[in-house]
Amino acid sequence: MAAKFIFVTGGVVSSIGKGICVASIGRILKSQGLAVTVIKLDPYLNVDPGTMSPYQHGEVFVTKDGGETDLDLGHYERFIDVELTRDSNVTAGQTYLTLITRERRGDFLGGTIQTVPHLTNEIKSRLTGLAASSNADVVIVEVGGTVGDIEGLPFLEAIRQMRNEVGRGNVFYIHLTLLPYISASEELKTKPTQHSVKELRSIGIQPDALICRSDTEITDGIRDKLALFCDVPPEAVFPMPTLANVYGVPLIMEQCGVSRILSQAMGLDGHCNLQDWQRLVARMDNAAAADYAIPIAIVGKYVEYPDSYMSVREALRHAAASCGRRAAVKWVHSEAIERDGAAAHLDDVCGIIVPGGFGPRGVEGMVDTSRYARRSGIPYLGLCLGMQVMVIDWAREVAGLKHANSSELDPDCQHPVIDIMHGQRAVTDLGGTMRLGHYPFRPQANTRMAQAYAEPEVMERHRHRYEVNNHYREQLEASGIVMSGLSPDGELVETAEIPDHPFMVGVQFHPEFQSRPDRPHPLFSALLEQAQQTVREGSQLPLKS
Repeated sequence: MAAKFIFVTGGVVSSIGKGICVASIGRILKSQGLAVTVIKLDPYLNVDPGTMSPYQHGEVFVTKDGGETDLDLGHYERFIDVELTRDSNVTAGQTYLTLITRERRGDFLGGTIQTVPHLTNEIKSRLTGLAASSNADVVIVEVGGTVGDIEGLPFLEAIRQMRNEVGRGNVFYIHLTLLPYISASEELKTKPTQHSVKELRSIGIQPDALICRSDTEITDGIRDKLALFCDVPPEAVFPMPTLANVYGVPLIMEQCGVSRILSQAMGLDGHCNLQDWQRLVARMDNAAAADYAIPIAIVGKYVEYPDSYMSVREALRHAAASCGRRAAVKWVHSEAIERDGAAAHLDDVCGIIVPGGFGPRGVEGMVDTSRYARRSGIPYLGLCLGMQVMVIDWAREVAGLKHANSSELDPDCQHPVIDIMHGQRAVTDLGGTMRLGHYPFRPQANTRMAQAYAEPEVMERHRHRYEVNNHYREQLEASGIVMSGLSPDGELVETAEIPDHPFMVGVQFHPEFQSRPDRPHPLFSALLEQAQQTVREGSQLPLKS
C-alpha cells in the first residue's frame, strides 16, 4: 500500500514531550505489524545540530550512517527499535542550502526561487523520499517548535499541501498542546489550546486529533469543551498526564484509543499487541521502586542541562532495570571536581561514568575523576572523551609521561598521547566532518571487551576527531594498560581498560546510542553489575530477596 503520513505539531509551549508522543505512536503502530519510520522537521537554520551548543540543543544523536541529528531521534530508536538514518532529521538550514546550491548551479534556469513552491517542494520531497527508501507503511512526521513560529511556517505549509498530494485518507494531523493549571482558581485552562488550534487552522490545517498534556486529571467535560471549540471528535481528544516512566506513554495512548482512531481514519490493518511492552514497563517500574538504589555519578561538562546526556541516562536506566535495580544518578560538574577535589563529590557513589565532550574546560576535573576511580577501585566507564582522560591519567601517573595530554586540549603539550586522527588533519570545516557513524572494532581476547560482547567483531557509533596516538601505544601498553579493542586493520585504538581493577573501561565510541529498554547495552550492564557489588565506607550490600 502507499505510505500513510501522520503529522504531529505542537502548540502553546515547547518541550512538553512531543518527541516521546511521536515515538509512542510509532511503538503502537509497530505493535500492529506495520513498518514504521519517523522524521523530525527542525525549523532552525543550522544545517545540523553537530556544531550547536549542548546548552541550547541538548545531546547530538548520531545515526548509523553518521548523521548528526536531534535528540528526539534517540527517543524514536529506543521506543520503536528501529535504526534510522540522517534522512530522518531535516532542518530548515538543509533545505535552504540545497535550494541555494541548485540555484547557483543553474538548475532553475534563472527562475525566481520562492518559499512556495520551491522550498515547500523540497520539504515534501524529503518526506516522500524517506517513505520510498524505507518502504514504510506509515511515516510519522514531527514538526519541531510551536505553531506561530515564523521559521516554522514553510514546514506547516508543506505538510498542509501533503494531504492533497498523497490523498486525504493517507494523512492524519495530530496537535499536541499544554493545558495549564491555574492554582488560584484550581482549574485547567483550555483557552491557550483553542488559540493554538485557531492559529493552525488559519494556516489551513485542521487537526484530526489533540493530545493534551497536563500534570492533573483532564475530565470528560474539558475533553468535550476542546472537541466543541477545536472541531475535533471527543474520542480523538487524548489526555496525556505526566508519568514517572516515559516508557508508559504508549500504554496510556492505547488505553485512550489511539490505534483505533488511526486505523479507522487511515484504513490501517492489524491488531495492536502491547503485551511485551507492558511487561517491559512493569519491570522498569518494579526496578524503580526497589528499596536499594545503585548510586552512579555522571561527571561531565554540561550537567546543568541533563538533556546533553540523554542517551547516557537512558542506557543506564535500561541496564539498571534489567538487573532489577534502580540507578540513582548523581550529576557532577567536572569543574566542581577541579575546585573541590574528586573525593568531595564521589565518595558516596558505587560507579562513575565520564561521557563525551569538546574543548579544554573542565577536562582536568575528568582526569582527576579517572585517577580517583583507578586508585579507589570504583567501577568506571569512559565514553569518548571519558576514555581519552583515562589514558591521559594513566600516561601521567603510571607510564612516566608526566606532561601527557591531548593535542586538542594543549596543542603544545610535551606528550600528546591523544592526537588528531591522520584523516582529520586537513579538515577545516567543523560541521559534519568528524569520524561519524557505524565503524567496526574487534575486542581482543581475554579482556573485558571480549567478555562483554562475546562477538569477534562489533559495530558501534562514533563521533570524534582524536584518537590514542600510536606513537605512544607501545610505551603505554608496556606500562600495563590494555588496548582491548582495535579497528579491524589494527591501526585505531577503540577501547582501553585497566587490569587488576574491578571495572575500568574506556571506549572511543558511543555505546549509549544503541541501548534499548529491552536490550541494554552490554557495557552499561557490565558497569551496573560491578557497581552493585561495590561497597563504600559506611554502607553495606542489600540483602538478597
